[in-house]
Amino acid sequence: MLKRQNNLMAAFSMASMTDVIFLLLIFFMVTSTFVFPTGLEVNLPQGTEQSAIKPVTRVYIDANDSIFASTADEKPQPVTLTTLPVFLKMANEQDSTGFVALYADETVRYGRIVEVLSIGAENNLKMVLATQPVSNPRSHAADPADTATDPATVTETLPATDNVQ
Repeated sequence: MLKRQNNLMAAFSMASMTDVIFLLLIFFMVTSTFVFPTGLEVNLPQGTEQSAIKPVTRVYIDANDSIFASTADEKPQPVTLTTLPVFLKMANEQDSTGFVALYADETVRYGRIVEVLSIGAENNLKMVLATQPVSNPRSHAADPADTATDPATVTETLPATDNVQ
């Protein structure tokens, strides 16, 4: 009886695997640009300083002085000044960076903003204020009444200071 001499190598070609990984990489890069942070309609004040810090934890104060808080891509939940420290402690356990972004409407009283900043400082968190970029500093200084912006086009910029007390 004659035997066949087939020496087949049991090898797996990685060429198709690299194509699949490359396509997945492109897919996630493209879809990540479509992710918008869930937030409230807040008209942010304008600022010139920018920071690369993008805190995961966010606290919002809308024009009605209502406070909302969220982490990651969650929908903002209403909180009070008494429940905010509990939320911030839980958020700090999830995100160890210690940074919290404060999105305050430009019509909010300064005292209300300081109350929220104080709560963050008491919990050893670094609070950063979110502002929108100044499109043209000269025209902004010339006409301060012309600061109404579309909240959908607001981008987040953060001041260079780490902690405001």
